[in-house]
Amino acid sequence: MLKVVRVMELKLWLSFLLLQVSHCVQSPGGKWTANVPAVIPALQGSCVVIPCTYNYPKPKSKKILNRWKGFWKKGNKIMSTNLRKWKLPKEYKRRTKFLGNLKWHNCTMMLDGIRKTDVGPFYFRIEMPQYKSFSYINNTVSLLVMSEPDAPTVSAVVNNKVTASCSVSHSCPYIPPRFSWSRPGIVRKRSKKLNAWNWETVSTLTFQPLSTDFNKTLECTVLYSGGKQAKSSMILTI
Repeated sequence: MLKVVRVMELKLWLSFLLLQVSHCVQSPGGKWTANVPAVIPALQGSCVVIPCTYNYPKPKSKKILNRWKGFWKKGNKIMSTNLRKWKLPKEYKRRTKFLGNLKWHNCTMMLDGIRKTDVGPFYFRIEMPQYKSFSYINNTVSLLVMSEPDAPTVSAVVNNKVTASCSVSHSCPYIPPRFSWSRPGIVRKRSKKLNAWNWETVSTLTFQPLSTDFNKTLECTVLYSGGKQAKSSMILTI
């Protein structure tokens, strides 16, 4: 079920959604084109943000366009829309959120609770009642649904203090993974964007080592949205 996301978090992550040119055709003159990734790896049970921007031919008239309707579709089935009162099919109800602002040519969408069947292909459709409508069926997005997450990357620097890091990449910036360590200490977490659809989250553990900490396993556990877990460990040495 789609989790409630704070408005400030949405604004923060939307500011990072840059134009991703994958399998679209450039349109300097203004044509019907959409910029989306062709394939996005996504973890089953978690969420994925599909970045999307679109373009359309400039209308010949000076009529102001102000009633945009945007739809994400799989075949003929609507899975997400900017129309709040639209009744979505049961399989997508409360699992999708239209994040983009159509006036800014942004059609970004989030899909939560990813299922094995959520492979796509998906495409965007724009409807402008005062102008025209268009389905971007040549610019589709498919998901590579992974049943299990990759193991996190663990490393450590040992000086007067031990600073250990545990990092993972993911497609769900609004519900980032949670980390836990096998040893107590000061824990900090940070995230950064790797590309238009992929983020990295890193947990850093800092502690004053005891003699009993060396030649002993230090383990990091990552819990993803949807309940999937992954672990990695290392042996601390002087």
